[in-house]
Amino acid sequence: MNFIPERLINLRHSLGINKAEAARRLNMSAMGYGRYESGEREPSYQTVAFIAQAFNSSIEYLYGETEDQRATVLTISADEEPELFLLIQSVRNDSELLKRLLAYTNGLKK
Repeated sequence: MNFIPERLINLRHSLGINKAEAARRLNMSAMGYGRYESGEREPSYQTVAFIAQAFNSSIEYLYGETEDQRATVLTISADEEPELFLLIQSVRNDSELLKRLLAYTNGLKK
């Protein structure tokens, strides 16, 4: 698998952010980030996974395996989103609760 720098640029543009903001969101230097976009350096798989998560995309998109930019994995932190984390834990252990919540959610969409 080869990282495709143009995909990173596309993601940044779709988020409406500049290179400096992208680097800040990834907690890296602007120069280091710029090297990923220019293709001078290829990020490790772990870094690509972090980029995908931070930019709400997928690893597969960044490697050119799909045209779909949407995230395929979400990470929910108990520290950052405690209520959502507890909800997810609850529905994982209770299929009836999951069914009721999905029905309620679908009702809200209508």
